[in-house]
Amino acid sequence: MDEFGAKARAAWKALLARLRPQAERTLDALEAGQARGRARLAQARAESEQAAAEKAAARAAARTERKEAAERRAALMRRTGAGAAAAGGAAAAAGGGRKKFDMRRTLLALDSWLDDTVWRIWPGFSRQWDGVCAAFDAFRARGWRRWTVELACEGLTLGAAGAVLLLALATPAFQDTVGDWLNRGDISVTFLDRHGVEMGKRGVMQNDGIPLAEYPDHLIKAALATEDRRFYQHFGIDIAGTMRALVTNARANGVRQGGSSISQQLAKNIFLTNERTLERKIREAFLALWLEHHLTKDEILKLYLDRAYMGGGAFGVDAAAHFYFGKSARDVNLAESAMLAGLFKAPTKFAPHINLAAARARASQVLDNLVDAGFMTEGQVQPARLGPATPVPTAQATSPDYYLDWAYAEVRGLARDGAFRGQRVLTVRTALDPALQRHAESAIEQTLRQYGEQYDVDQAAAVVMEPEGAVRAMVGGRDYGQSQFNRATDALRQPGSSFKTYVYAAAFASGRYTPEAYIVDAPFCIGNWCPRNYGRRFAGRVQLLNAYAKSINTVPVRLALAIGQKPVIDLAHRMGLRSKLDPGRAFALGVEEVTVLDHTSAYSTIANGGRRAPPYAAIEVADSKGELIWRHDRDTKPPEQVLAPYVVADMTRMMLAVTENGTGGRARLDGYQVCGKTGTSQSYRDAWFVGFTGSFVGGVWFGNDDFTTTKEMTGGSLPAMTWKEIMTFAHQGLPPRPIPGLKLPPGAAVAAAGAGGGDDGLPRSRNLTDGAARILNAIVSDVTAAGGPKPERASLEIPAGRAPAQVAQ
Repeated sequence: MDEFGAKARAAWKALLARLRPQAERTLDALEAGQARGRARLAQARAESEQAAAEKAAARAAARTERKEAAERRAALMRRTGAGAAAAGGAAAAAGGGRKKFDMRRTLLALDSWLDDTVWRIWPGFSRQWDGVCAAFDAFRARGWRRWTVELACEGLTLGAAGAVLLLALATPAFQDTVGDWLNRGDISVTFLDRHGVEMGKRGVMQNDGIPLAEYPDHLIKAALATEDRRFYQHFGIDIAGTMRALVTNARANGVRQGGSSISQQLAKNIFLTNERTLERKIREAFLALWLEHHLTKDEILKLYLDRAYMGGGAFGVDAAAHFYFGKSARDVNLAESAMLAGLFKAPTKFAPHINLAAARARASQVLDNLVDAGFMTEGQVQPARLGPATPVPTAQATSPDYYLDWAYAEVRGLARDGAFRGQRVLTVRTALDPALQRHAESAIEQTLRQYGEQYDVDQAAAVVMEPEGAVRAMVGGRDYGQSQFNRATDALRQPGSSFKTYVYAAAFASGRYTPEAYIVDAPFCIGNWCPRNYGRRFAGRVQLLNAYAKSINTVPVRLALAIGQKPVIDLAHRMGLRSKLDPGRAFALGVEEVTVLDHTSAYSTIANGGRRAPPYAAIEVADSKGELIWRHDRDTKPPEQVLAPYVVADMTRMMLAVTENGTGGRARLDGYQVCGKTGTSQSYRDAWFVGFTGSFVGGVWFGNDDFTTTKEMTGGSLPAMTWKEIMTFAHQGLPPRPIPGLKLPPGAAVAAAGAGGGDDGLPRSRNLTDGAARILNAIVSDVTAAGGPKPERASLEIPAGRAPAQVAQ
């Protein structure tokens, strides 16, 4: 052991011997560096002191020079003053003692005073400025500290700008909180079709709220576990919950948890719409904070449970419990509570009366959420898994939901404008034709099922309305249960060639063109853009009538250049388009986006003789006592004349040629004149047919939600075919009516006179099936052809005592 210690000490000494020279050299280098640093510091101080001394000497010399200059000026002034005094004395003696103003002396005195003042002030200002600079030098950062300060300053600047922007976007939202904000949207609406038959409800149902303490505990927990687990901990916006929901949904490859807090969802339900924009989300966040400040947590939760839409026209958990399970929310069990809690995010998609399998799968996810949140154990939720909820049969399993959503928005707008005198419980009779609505939905679904794969298209929308504005049917998409987005009212799509109608109408309104005018269809370019025709062929000199019917592209572009694009935009807006239209090279070819409802409504202006009648659903509104409080024909403005009669006549002639000799041949109706226009957007993303008869105006659109291209689908294919299918049903038993600017053909005029339609001009076979209507029409035709009695006015309606629902459509 001693030997090992001796060896260790020897090794240590040897190591120290080797390291000592290196350490000494390092210390010498450090001392030399310090000495050099001290020398440089001393040199810098000396140079600084020398500079200061030189500056002080320069200042002293400057002061001496100024003092000498001042003395010289004073001596000069004394000499000048003595001479002036002698001259003045002589002048005074000669002139009887008058004093003369000496301008030169006065200016010299003023110059001397200014010069002396400046030279006295400047040294003091210079000393103060040097002191300020020295003070700021003490805060000057260099190296990594400078970059840290720079980044911090930039962050503060961007943060302040962002805060100002957020406040600017949120300010309009707080205007909605003025007044009786709690009851502003609290209306209950029962909708009737045009025959007076109830077809659905919207709004908060009366007496559907029960005290929060009477809700079952498992129902409250199911709602919180799925929608906002930290509801009682956060301040209105759950940042941690949002991040957790993103992670959970990403792992599950689907929506398992919601990202918005209950306060945010309530703010959207009360104050905002369902539009998916950044501005709406910002306003929603600020309004959630406002709600948290003005209401307690229990009050917010109570309002949320009472006002959330739960599908089937039911608003509120209690109304939904009655609708789906035939019981009060007080009595629902855990399985039923889980199914109800699963409806908050997608009430129609998971509505059990529409898709029971999807509703049960969603309820199972809610049960998983209860366990994950720690609100219940797996053993507690197991009975609900083994015995899932089963809804009671509903008499009205389906309803025209797209139409009802749009009609409810219209009624809410009227309520905000005070049209209903503060009444909150309303019954609204609408213009909806239920048979036509069902047929339009069926026609679109059948067309997509039969041709969707061939043309690579999976969505469509349609609107049917009267020329005077009453909307008879609306299809906002293929399946409301899969998507509640209303493509008829909210989707902005390119109208393609169907937009040319506004270009030609503006050209005729300018007085420079008529349908018989000629224009050259030939290649030309605007900058590096060259309009091309379908098929890439050019017709040369062509009449406007034929150019419109054949949908030639170069002609409307030339017309827009000749008359200007602003008159076209103004006229399109006056006719009914509400979306923003920006001028551009391809503007005349329909690259600006419109909605199906607006586009159809604008065409109805032509069908209505040039009078603009906005689209509407509500015909009349009654209060809770059944008293009529509002009527469309009485309480709205009359239509506005926006097109001259000669423009209407020119346009109807042009649009008739589209279906008779042009691209819209598949939309022709036997026995009726059809005016319309096809439209196909760039890369075949959108296909349209919009047209009218003397009785109805219809617009049909086909396309994909993700804006992908179709397989060369044009407006003259599926849209025109579907338009014809819908309009054939709409005109059953209806005599031909003249179109403004056109005369009925002789045969159609005789048929119209003989048919003797009803005073209201409504179809007489609305409640009959297609086959039955065709059989009756064939019988009438055969009897007439055989020389039998001519048909008199006859009603083909079903007996009054029989409900429409009992007749197969």
